[in-house]
Amino acid sequence: MKVEDQYQAQESQTQNQAEKHTQEKKSSDKIKVLILGGTGEMGQWFTRFLKEKGYEVTVWGKGGKTEIARKMEVPFASDLKAAIPESDIIIVSVPINVTEETIEEIAPKMKAGSLLMDFTSIKVKPVEAMRKFAPSDVEILGTHPMFGPTIRTIRGQTVILVPLKGRSEKWFPVIRELFEESGAHVEITTADEHDMIVSVVQGLTHFAYISIGMAIDRLDFDLKKSRKFVSPVYDIMLDFVGRILGQNPYLYAFIQMENPGVLEVHEAFIRECEELSSLVRAHDEEGFVRKMKAAAQKYGDTAHALRKSDKLINSRIAEYETILNSVGKVCGFSHIYSGKIHVGTLEKVGPNEIVLTKLVSKGTSLHVKNKFIKLKLENIRLLLESELREWRKENLEHSIRDVSVLVPEGANPETILGAINTNKHLAACEISDIYTGPNRVETEKESREAERLAVTYRITIFGDYDADSVETEVVALLYGLGCRIREKNLRLKEQKNSESYNQH
Repeated sequence: MKVEDQYQAQESQTQNQAEKHTQEKKSSDKIKVLILGGTGEMGQWFTRFLKEKGYEVTVWGKGGKTEIARKMEVPFASDLKAAIPESDIIIVSVPINVTEETIEEIAPKMKAGSLLMDFTSIKVKPVEAMRKFAPSDVEILGTHPMFGPTIRTIRGQTVILVPLKGRSEKWFPVIRELFEESGAHVEITTADEHDMIVSVVQGLTHFAYISIGMAIDRLDFDLKKSRKFVSPVYDIMLDFVGRILGQNPYLYAFIQMENPGVLEVHEAFIRECEELSSLVRAHDEEGFVRKMKAAAQKYGDTAHALRKSDKLINSRIAEYETILNSVGKVCGFSHIYSGKIHVGTLEKVGPNEIVLTKLVSKGTSLHVKNKFIKLKLENIRLLLESELREWRKENLEHSIRDVSVLVPEGANPETILGAINTNKHLAACEISDIYTGPNRVETEKESREAERLAVTYRITIFGDYDADSVETEVVALLYGLGCRIREKNLRLKEQKNSESYNQH
């Protein structure tokens, strides 16, 4: 029976318990979480995640980096011995090689009914350590987030859970619900199956990419020059190689060395490389073809893989073309890692970077005006039109103008308002006044106009547009809809133009 099936019955039995637990959480204090290794990159990621979900998070790190805790606005457990029995959940997110000794040290001090989790890339040894050292009234749950700290959101990511029968009854459904409601895919397995599968998923993948990086180094190959001859597949492959090489080498060393199943994977990989190379040396075309066809058959749906990779390649090309076609326009870009928004006129697009003239926003210093900024393409995401509009509404200094009109008899002022709002140069438009009272009538024409509604439309014009020009556009639209600009409004405009002329 599959592990998923084994826990299906358990979930139905514990569903009421989970619901009761949720109600208790709402009616009492927040669940207290202590993250050991919380000042590390993955620990910081889950600190922010759990804070957003309403948990009370405390962090601890061997280096005592209290400044990181302050930056995240969470307490640092200076007295770890006191923090352990106060915590409802303790997460071990330390390097693999010290995970077992960390569990041995902290697990016996945990309070009854609490939960102990580990976030390591292997499961057999940590789960066994948790089973051995945690008191019987402390629940344990092996956990492996299959993503790194550079990922912005858990949505669409995979989290592997390793529950133990009789030791995960209360907390397993709660943690599973936490991840799934956040958009993650949760996979349930055993510790043995996890380590066997991960020996390929991570062990082989990392080993192959690191080997490619080392081979390039051994060849003394001009990587930068090679990008001028780039194919889409080579370009993506290089990015993944660089992604692995640019991260913590100790983490990748531990993933290779702490999972016993990885060595068997290495042997198979090296043997296949040697056999394939020997076929090439011997010019054995048929042997090469047989090998490749056999691998394709084992792979399965290669057509599906082709479509997925085409989608990846085409999405990169499409975004680049969109950016390229936006030169001379106001664009917005979000920095993938810092989250900072950069908005300005796109001046230039190169193979690897763009140049913006930054837009002046609220509080911008005078020396920053017309400042050029360079951004690397791999670090940014082009804002959607709706996102850019919201940024401009919130960050620019806008001009506000009132336009008073007499609307046509029987016309709905709200309908006219909708027409004005189609102008993309406006941050907002509203009806500030509707006048239906008596007017002083001197002529027959004025008598007819007295029967028409007088409406004042207040328009808010984006700060990066010429306010007079936009107001003229709105007035022209109102004329076209049969409105008549009120004399007071026209006199004010003439006075304003006269003052402007006299100043010059």
